Order: sequence, then C-alpha cells, then structure tokens
Amino acid sequence: MLKKLSNILIKEEKMEDDSGKTLVKWIVGVVVGLLVIVLLLLSFYTVPAGNVGVITRWGAINRVVYPGLGMKIPIAEGLVKMSIRTQKDQVDAAAASKDIQAVTSTIAINYHLDPAYAAQVFQSIGVNYQDIVVSPAILDTWKATTTQFEAPQLLIQREKVREMAQESLANKLLVYHIIVENFNVVNFDFSPEYNASIERKQVASQDVETAKQTQLKVKVDADTTKIKAQVDAETAKIQAQGQADAQKALKDSGALTPEYLKWLALQKWDGILPKVTSGATPFINTSDLVTP
Repeated sequence: MLKKLSNILIKEEKMEDDSGKTLVKWIVGVVVGLLVIVLLLLSFYTVPAGNVGVITRWGAINRVVYPGLGMKIPIAEGLVKMSIRTQKDQVDAAAASKDIQAVTSTIAINYHLDPAYAAQVFQSIGVNYQDIVVSPAILDTWKATTTQFEAPQLLIQREKVREMAQESLANKLLVYHIIVENFNVVNFDFSPEYNASIERKQVASQDVETAKQTQLKVKVDADTTKIKAQVDAETAKIQAQGQADAQKALKDSGALTPEYLKWLALQKWDGILPKVTSGATPFINTSDLVTP
C-alpha cells in the first residue's frame, strides 16, 4: 500500500515538473518572439520627403540615405533626419554705419542644406547648424556690410547694400555646405536722434526749394514786365512811325487841303465854342457848320 502511494506521489511530482518546464518554455518562447518582432520593427526606417537620413553605426557615421523606406541593423544603427527643404531664419541685427550711426535692422534669409554634404554637416556641426552657424553669420555679415556705407548711402543705395550682404553671406555659408537663396532687409532704422536730424534737413530742403520757386516766379514776372514794356514801346514807335509816314504821304500827295483839315477838325470838335478867342480868324467858322 505504501509503495503504491509513493509511486503516485512520484508521478505527480514528475507531472508538476513537466508542466513547470512547459510553462517556462512557453514564456521564453513568447519573450523571444516579442524580441524578434521588436528587432524587425527596429530594422525598418522611413525618411520623409524633403529630408535625408544619416545612418550611424555605434555612433559613427555609416552612410546617407534618401527619402523612402529602408532597413538598418537594429540597436547597432541609428537614423538622424536632416531637412534639405528651404528654411527661413530671421534675426534682429544691431550695426553701425561708416559715419558711426547706429543701425537697427531685421534680417531674413532663405537657405537650404546641400544634400550631398548632409553627413559632413552632421559630423562637423550637428543638426542644430542654424543656431551654430547661420544666425551668427547673418549678424557678422550685416555688420561688415553697413560699415562700408555712410548713413545716407544706406538709405539711398539700399538695394546695393542688400546685394552685397547676400553675396558675402552666401560665400561664408558655402564653406559649411549651406546654400543661401535670398537675403531680405525686413526693417531698417536709425537712432531717434538721427531720424530727427533727417527730418530737420528735409524741412530745410523744402524751405530752400520754396525760396527758389519764389525767386524764379519773381524773376519770371520781372522778365514778363520788361518784355511787355519793350513790346509796348516798340508798338508805340511803330505806330508813331506809321502815322508820320501816313502824314508825309498825304503831304506829298497834296491831300492835306484846307478843306480836308477843316473836316478833320470837325470830326474831333465837341460842339462847344471857346469862350475867349483872339483876334485871329478861328480855325472853325460857324458858317462852316451850315449845310448849303
């Protein structure tokens, strides 16, 4: 009886051991399966459009990959995405002109990373190259450009200043494989004191222009009056000469007869006889007024 009981206990212990081992195997199998799934998932990567991927293996750069789906060694290899799209950086720049006038500006540039050199930029600068390289280069370039012009020239030749700054910045960032697309001066201002002096100069210039216009008007009026006087004098001279020529012609032709002269006098007479006359025979006789 005791032997049978011992045999039963031994069998139950073997069954428990077998079930325990089975459970352990099952758990191990699940864990291994999950690890395999995770490793498979980690083996795939995607690079979105407008980016390039830098594959690193144990921290060292291994290769550059382009937009799309790909595979890498899980755990050992990592992926860093770097944008090659056009990016915008805007900074407030304080500078000075050639004549030591403070210049406050807001500069905005558009640029992009050269995709062929993404790995080099990542290795030498990192993903935050905008803060490390681009922004300081904008400030340095703008300061170097404004010092070549006096304050009035910065206003008058603004486009030339912008072009010079863009060319200088493009050459500076090209060393880092960053391509500048355009350079814009969003805001451009001087100190309040200099702005006030500009306003005073503009007012003075307007006053000078007004004075010039007034002087010109006076001169034109004087010239007009002089010309009119000359024309009037010339006209009077011509009229006098014409009258003299007419009288001479009448005299030479014998047309100035006493009867004709009396007729002219009658045309001018107002009909009133003089109150006092001399003893001489009057030029107009009352008998001449009677129609025969």
